[in-house]
Amino acid sequence: MELTTIWFVLIAVLWIGYFVLEGFDYGVGALLPVLGRDETRRRQMLGSIGPFWDGNEVWLLTAGGATFAAFPHWYATLFSGFYLPLLLILVALIVRGIGLEYRGKVDSTSWRRRMDLMIIGGSAVPALLWGVAFTNIVRGVPIDAQMEYVGGFWDLLNPVALLGGLVTLTLFLTHGALFVALKTDGALRHDARALGVRLGVVAAALAVVWLWLVHSSTGGLVSGTLAVLAAAALVAGLLAARTGREGWAFTGTFVAIALATASLFVALFPDVMPSTLDPAWSLTVDNAASSAKTLGIMTWVAVVFTPIVLLYQSWTYWTFRRRISGHHIPTDVHHAAVTAETRQGSDRPDRPLTSA
Repeated sequence: MELTTIWFVLIAVLWIGYFVLEGFDYGVGALLPVLGRDETRRRQMLGSIGPFWDGNEVWLLTAGGATFAAFPHWYATLFSGFYLPLLLILVALIVRGIGLEYRGKVDSTSWRRRMDLMIIGGSAVPALLWGVAFTNIVRGVPIDAQMEYVGGFWDLLNPVALLGGLVTLTLFLTHGALFVALKTDGALRHDARALGVRLGVVAAALAVVWLWLVHSSTGGLVSGTLAVLAAAALVAGLLAARTGREGWAFTGTFVAIALATASLFVALFPDVMPSTLDPAWSLTVDNAASSAKTLGIMTWVAVVFTPIVLLYQSWTYWTFRRRISGHHIPTDVHHAAVTAETRQGSDRPDRPLTSA
């Protein structure tokens, strides 16, 4: 197998890892106003993703960096042509990070409400726009002979791409709801599981139409098979959720997102960005790639560091595997008292500020 093909596969794996892991973070954040009916439930939800969300974002950084190094022409065309939607995603991720990090720093209901709005918007916007972006990438965009995108922002908001955005949004909402059901206990667990089933039905209906539209024009037998398996995994996950088996339910959405993403990359190969103006102007794994020497060095780096990253993330998920119940969350009165004591008691510098 050529190095260009190997790196195309590795980048696909990075995007799969990003969507299946960061996908439930997006879902949990966007569902905050729906499932988080009081402060205790909101802290349970945010506590469920607290140890993971920033580590999950590393997959995006690595995917972007790998694309830049392995396929610089792909990176340049993608980030210049999709500049505005990618900027909106970046701003949303920054806003969400601020909300998650600073929510518990001020003991004020209005402060926490503002941080919650930042978390909700910063989760929903990327969940929608990633579907729009990937639908356009796979179906093709206007690229000229100089490998430059010659369309406009509104060209990206075509009906099929917007449908793709709704698919990723509803899939991530389902994924997030089932993650909350898996990681919490009490009334929140049951409400999240029931909501996940309802959202999953909507996501499945939208996904079937979207995958058919995408693969009918670009896909082949392998990508179509992966799409069918993705739909089957989602249905199996929803059936498991109905019977109260949250672990299998979350596994179902996990596998469904992974297979759906894999089907898009299989449909795309050997192109990396097809041109709708002339197939000869499409960016491929060959004309968009770096030199063989660069790819060779990167391959050895990946061989050394990828297992380390996987081991670290596996250890993190194992360490924080237990459910979060309501009694694990301090009451608002206790939270306010500890916060006030920490602020006023300079003689107790060893007492940390309680955060959500």
